Amino acid sequence: MLRPFLISACLALFGAIQPALADIRVARDLMEADRFTEAHALLLPAAQSGNADAEELIGVMYALGLGVERNDARAFEWYLRSAMKGHPGAQSGVGWYYEIGRGMPAPDLVRGYMWYVLSAIGGDPDAAISQEEIVKKMTQDQIDRAHVLIDDYAPLLYPSAAD
Repeated sequence: MLRPFLISACLALFGAIQPALADIRVARDLMEADRFTEAHALLLPAAQSGNADAEELIGVMYALGLGVERNDARAFEWYLRSAMKGHPGAQSGVGWYYEIGRGMPAPDLVRGYMWYVLSAIGGDPDAAISQEEIVKKMTQDQIDRAHVLIDDYAPLLYPSAAD
């Protein structure tokens, strides 16, 4: 009796996800065609619903001023929402904001390094390069403090990596 309900619920959920995924693909195509305002309008509902890919792309748009006014605080917030869902590209974006300190009172190398390491764990190929560069600016104490945070965040964001 429960099985038909579960199958029906899963099919309904899959049906709801498909349009969102299609919208994100279309939005990426619009971005590649420099049609950023249209892409933003398509991405925003998915991002507001918690889609990590859409959140990351909205972050990119605010970071670079594509279809929206450039706004570092908004970019950081969208990147952070996506990063906390395990999006490696957004994690690198958060790391960069912390490293540079753009839109913040000051750079935070500990958190920048932490996010680059998490991004590398998630598979972002550029994160290792960013990690190598930021570590050159850090003391051993900062690196040690970052590893405490990495140990806290990694199991949350990448539970299968902890196994």
